[in-house]
Amino acid sequence: MINKRNIQGVLVILILLTGVGCSLNNKPVDNTATSNNSQSSEVEKIELFHFHGNSQCYSCVTVGDYAEETVKTYFADELESGRIVFDHINIELLENKITAMKYEATGSSLWIGVYRKDGSFSKEENTNVWYKINDKQDYMDYLKQILEQKLSDS
Repeated sequence: MINKRNIQGVLVILILLTGVGCSLNNKPVDNTATSNNSQSSEVEKIELFHFHGNSQCYSCVTVGDYAEETVKTYFADELESGRIVFDHINIELLENKITAMKYEATGSSLWIGVYRKDGSFSKEENTNVWYKINDKQDYMDYLKQILEQKLSDS
């Protein structure tokens, strides 16, 4: 049963987590493209996150599974070195709230975060993958192209 005390407790935890998340990185989050004119704007790391809830439909599972297969197939070296990070993140779990808030993920989605050597960070949700889940190879070719482009943006 949900009561005021439970709701207040959850709100306090979320506020504390938000504060912790903000204090972990004192640099402002920049969601805009950075200049490619200097060496310092080189891509350092890319995060590819499949956000989801406890219950997932076929489409939600497929978006995540195809993304994982794409990075494992075409970017094994980058995964091993940490230049690309992939994960399935359940936004309903408390331990994932900071990451979900950082990406502004509210439901099943695929997000790409780019960290640059100059300390900037940009993120974007890729909604086009949802239109490609009926053709696995088309999905994988598309996502491969997006990731290659992001890796070469330096």
